[in-house]
Amino acid sequence: MILLSEPYLTGNEWKHVRSCLDTGWVSTAGPYINTFEKKIAQRTGSKHVVATTSGTAALHMALKEAGVGPGDEVIMPSLSFIAPANAVHYNGAVPIFMDCDDTFNLDVEKTVEFLKTRTTLRRNVLRNKKTGKAIRALLPVHVFGNAVNLEPLLSICKKNKLPIIEDAAESIGVKYKTGRLKGKHTGTVGIAGCLSFNGNKVVTSGGGGAVLTEKLSLAKRTRYLISQAKDEPLSYVHNEVGFNYGLTSLEAALGTAQLENLGKILVIKNKNFRYMLAALKARCGIELVRPP
Repeated sequence: MILLSEPYLTGNEWKHVRSCLDTGWVSTAGPYINTFEKKIAQRTGSKHVVATTSGTAALHMALKEAGVGPGDEVIMPSLSFIAPANAVHYNGAVPIFMDCDDTFNLDVEKTVEFLKTRTTLRRNVLRNKKTGKAIRALLPVHVFGNAVNLEPLLSICKKNKLPIIEDAAESIGVKYKTGRLKGKHTGTVGIAGCLSFNGNKVVTSGGGGAVLTEKLSLAKRTRYLISQAKDEPLSYVHNEVGFNYGLTSLEAALGTAQLENLGKILVIKNKNFRYMLAALKARCGIELVRPP
């Protein structure tokens, strides 16, 4: 069996997790959560980072804060893990599944064509001409870490008041190489991006995820909602329905150690890719999908 991704636990994982155990910071508070979020921000260039229990939780919150609600629609690729489609349904909305291209990502040309011919903007709300429903978000997924070519979508999404929420679960460490987005990390192009730190991701905190955003208001709202929507830290006053989506300090400690080794892990993954590319082509004539 060749696994999708195996965790490399070769750094300070024991040291950081032991520190949590020694100090008693094992739940959803403590210095390691702040450290983990700061390291994610440094790696991605995101202004604000909110750590969550999972990438799915991050998607749920990001879509909710983008205004996705019951009866709405969200454009997303037809090929992905179930998590983004589930997150759409958590908010009471339904997916519009778009075809994918040769990199297994959202077909940008077809998406642009769909927006031009099958939607209409009425009173600042983009609507599906066929169903009449509001389309509240575009949810591209950077499948297997291959960055979706979002550049052609930026202007048309802006024109149509359509926020982009990126599922960057599998693409930490990936930056655009060309065009207007050159140097930007996946997950930092739209109004929010979502990472995953599940055991099969590039780096892992055992579970866990994160919301990336440039908007302070979105970050604050997300942090409020994932902490059961407490109006005061130690109170039992709640004016909204909240969620128990906060990352634990133990997970953050593990994730911190993993991020310290991200550069080394990416080198290993690239080396493995080149080896598989050469070996399969030489022996079987099989071509692998190359990053765009």
